[in-house]
Amino acid sequence: HILLIDSNSPLMEQLNFFHDHTLLIITLITILVGYNMLSLLTNSFINRFLLHGQLIEIIWTILPAIILLFIAFPSLRLLYLLDETNKPSLTLKSIGHQWYWSYEYSDFKNIEFDSYMIPSAELNEGDFRLLDVDNRIVLPNHTQIRLIATATDVIHSWTVPSLGVKIDATPGRLNQTNFYMNRSGLFFGQCS
Repeated sequence: HILLIDSNSPLMEQLNFFHDHTLLIITLITILVGYNMLSLLTNSFINRFLLHGQLIEIIWTILPAIILLFIAFPSLRLLYLLDETNKPSLTLKSIGHQWYWSYEYSDFKNIEFDSYMIPSAELNEGDFRLLDVDNRIVLPNHTQIRLIATATDVIHSWTVPSLGVKIDATPGRLNQTNFYMNRSGLFFGQCS
């Protein structure tokens, strides 16, 4: 996958496939339009058979519509997959604040903690600047996880690119999404 992060969830794999599918269609369109422009520059500009051509007008009207359908149907399928919530085994509540996130595990025990970004001056060797936090979320893999996001002050966006998860945290509103991790590891997110 070109310039995309390695996927760690089935949804992110589907997003990568859709990216490649759309990129292939765009590449084919670019080659076709480039070939037509090059042939216009090298050939004669007069063609007496194209003066009244309903067939060519039908083709250049219907062909783009068909191409758009080849992009729209996989896109709609993916939108519904991203929005579907399957019987979660664990719920994580994420509350966005100005400079940190608060998390609550409320399914088993009432566990609450704040997660602050580690300042650049306090980073250890091997830590990632502007990504590492003092209290990390620990989640199981091969488990359907529901994330509920809200905020206390302004609109935030809870994002983990390798999971294909991005959800807005809006004050006074609860938004939910779900994700599933294929393997264990350390995954960084950001407020975008």
